[in-house]
Amino acid sequence: MRARRRLRMGILALVSLVLLGAVPLYFGLRTLSHDPAFDTLDQLQVPSWAAVKTVDNVSGSRWCLQDCRLRERTVESQKAYKETAQAYAAALAKEGWRRWKVDRCPEEPVKGSYTCWRRDELTLDLWVRDPTCVPPPVNGEPAPSPAPSPAAGKCTGSLVSVKVRNAIDDERTAPQPSTDPSLTGEDPYPTLTDDPLGELTRSPS
Repeated sequence: MRARRRLRMGILALVSLVLLGAVPLYFGLRTLSHDPAFDTLDQLQVPSWAAVKTVDNVSGSRWCLQDCRLRERTVESQKAYKETAQAYAAALAKEGWRRWKVDRCPEEPVKGSYTCWRRDELTLDLWVRDPTCVPPPVNGEPAPSPAPSPAAGKCTGSLVSVKVRNAIDDERTAPQPSTDPSLTGEDPYPTLTDDPLGELTRSPS
C-alpha cells in the first residue's frame, strides 16, 4: 500500500510539473511568434471599406541577426486611392504616428500616394495606389487581352501597402554626409608643375 501511494504521489507530482512548465512555455512561444507591430496596425481605426482583405508578411530576425525584421501588410480597399489614403493618414495620426518628411520617400517616383511616418522606435511607409487588374487565366494560360483599367468600371478600389521597420535599421534615419565645401578644408596636395623635379635652387658660388 505504501509503495502504491508513493507511486501515485510521484505521478501526480510529475504531471503537475509538466503542466506548470507547459503553460508558461506555450505563452512564451506565442509571444515570440507574434509581432506587436501588427497589433499596432490592427488598432488603426479605418473604415470597413478600407480594409476588405489583409495579407501580412514578415521577414528578417527580431534580434537583427543578419537582417532586421521587416513587416509588410497588403490591404484591399473598395474606394479610390485618394480617399483611402486620407482615411489611413487620419487613422495613423490618431494613433500617434507623425508624418516623416525625409529624402528617399519613396526611393523612386511611384504612382498614387506615398507617405512616410514615425512613431517611437518604428518607421512606416504607406503606399496607396490603383489596383493592378489582371484578367483571370483561361485554361491555365494567361489571357492575351490587356488588363482592364479602373476607368472601364471593371476594376475598382485601391491597393494599400504598409511597411514597418525598426528606426535603427532604417538607413534614412542615419545622418547623411555633408557636401559643404567649407567643411573639406584646404587641399593638402600642392599643384604639380610640368617638371616633376621642379626648379632647382642655385647654390651661391
